[in-house]
Amino acid sequence: MKTYLVTGGAGFIGANFIHYMLNRYDSIKIINVDKLTYAGNLENVKEFEGNPDYHFVQADICDKSLEDVFNKYDIDYVVNFAAESHVDRSIEDPEIFVKTNVLGTLNLLNLAKKSWSVGDDLYKEGRKFLHVSTDEVYGSLGDTGFFEESTPIDPHSPYSSSKASSDLMVKAYFDTYKLPVNITRCSNNYGPYQFPEKLIPLIINNCLKGKDLPLYGDGLNIRDWLYVEDHCKAIDMVINKGNPGEVYNVGGHNERTNIDIMKTIIHYLQTHVDANISEKLITYVTDRKGHDRRYGINPEKIKRELGWVPDTNFEDGIVKTIEWYLTSQDWIKNIEDGSYQQQTYVNVQE
Repeated sequence: MKTYLVTGGAGFIGANFIHYMLNRYDSIKIINVDKLTYAGNLENVKEFEGNPDYHFVQADICDKSLEDVFNKYDIDYVVNFAAESHVDRSIEDPEIFVKTNVLGTLNLLNLAKKSWSVGDDLYKEGRKFLHVSTDEVYGSLGDTGFFEESTPIDPHSPYSSSKASSDLMVKAYFDTYKLPVNITRCSNNYGPYQFPEKLIPLIINNCLKGKDLPLYGDGLNIRDWLYVEDHCKAIDMVINKGNPGEVYNVGGHNERTNIDIMKTIIHYLQTHVDANISEKLITYVTDRKGHDRRYGINPEKIKRELGWVPDTNFEDGIVKTIEWYLTSQDWIKNIEDGSYQQQTYVNVQE
């Protein structure tokens, strides 16, 4: 039985990864480590309470005491989702992004290196440190071309700079200590369990409440959108088949402007929920500082080397996402009133 240490597993992508893995495999164990900051929500993984193959540990990835987790469980894979990730928050308070995203990653690397070491630059067989990063480390694209794994990193926000720094630290541990690592850099994810401050759930929620839809600048910033389950599938493949030390870009070739995303959601809700929902809710606001104009990923390397292709096109994925939020209003309500942060977790007895 393989054991995965998943950090940030109560957050958006981490929780979806846990769902994907425990539904796909019968003989794995998941250790979910999450600090439970504002974006960590135990409701995202509530269905696994009592599952003997799942265990939750509330901890900060910066804590040296995480060594106890490595000592207690024979960890085969570290999958590091834990990160401060909201760009606006990074502009207001860059320091916490450096602490979590850089120093937290460094702590995990040191713990994995110590736990897996069997000699000078030699490690237990079958171990892997998978670091989940973002296409934002590459900076901004012009009207043409795509981010390649060889594209120089050029981050423009405190968030993306902290992620770029952590990427370089992971790379250094491969180059210096031969620690078996991979880095994945994904485009914008969407799907169930995404915190409501992010673009797509924010639009859905505000539309249902008749609230303004804030749109930065001219609304023509372009992002490449990837359904979160396809991202989880890619991570699974990189863990199992990725060549150590390699970076893999994961994107959906689904580029959309922010205003197109808004209009798509408005039209669906107008047609299926409330005819009074309209584009009149769109409110243009001052552009974000350091706002990158376009992201676009070339995922050919992961397709060619590992056989990964996304299963969900945007037209289907956005409908699945909207419908999930429409049927998960209690989940939204618990976040809005703060009750999600009062949850307690009871795991099976070891």
